[in-house]
Amino acid sequence: MTQTNPELLHQIALTAIKGIGIVGYKTLVNALGSAKNVFEASKNRLIAIEGIGEKTAQNIVETRTQCLEMAHRELQFIQQNHIEVLFYQDTNYPKRLKNIDHAPVLTYHKGHTPFDTLRSIAIVGTREATSYGRALVNELIEEIMPYKPLIVSGLAYGIDIEAHKTALKHNLPTVGVLGHGLDKIYPSIHTPTAERMLEMGGLLTEYATGTKPDAKNFPMRNRIIAALSDVVVVVEAKQKGGALITAEFAN
Repeated sequence: MTQTNPELLHQIALTAIKGIGIVGYKTLVNALGSAKNVFEASKNRLIAIEGIGEKTAQNIVETRTQCLEMAHRELQFIQQNHIEVLFYQDTNYPKRLKNIDHAPVLTYHKGHTPFDTLRSIAIVGTREATSYGRALVNELIEEIMPYKPLIVSGLAYGIDIEAHKTALKHNLPTVGVLGHGLDKIYPSIHTPTAERMLEMGGLLTEYATGTKPDAKNFPMRNRIIAALSDVVVVVEAKQKGGALITAEFAN
């Protein structure tokens, strides 16, 4: 399991450093060989890395103790709650997710999700689903059931939760990609469904414990939904809704 990875503490701490971003994290690890080496490198060594200037290097040096303290707390939560952490260089990191330029450096996963299953389909749509939209979700999943795909969605109201519930009804694995930490379920009314999903699929997020479901997190979450899927099906959506953002990422 990933939890036994001696690098895990530093991998978590790496993503706690503010103001760097996914490209910056990967630049540091690729240049220095590991997340641990980032925390042991001198300021001058950090500055010497292409793309890492003096301001960023200073930020790393000044905040790494704080980041390691946060990582210790996160690691304790991970171990207590049987969460699997996947680093972008890990062999068990989802293969489909590796294909996007801004693949998360770190993901937190709970459950038994067959990420590298032969077929994977995302079903997303408006939170204000109509009876027609819900019926279409059920019809679609019934039709594709013989192919045993992984059903991916975002655990939101409306089409998303209908996709998860219908997948469970037909004994298909389903994963919910979250825009917050695994210490909560949002919306909370979907907790019973989320708990059932842990037995046949699971929950995935790139956000650490304590991350709130802020609006800015969900467009980023949608790129993961698209990346984990071979096909994205949008069932009812507003012209500027999150479902179309997912479709744009897929395209």
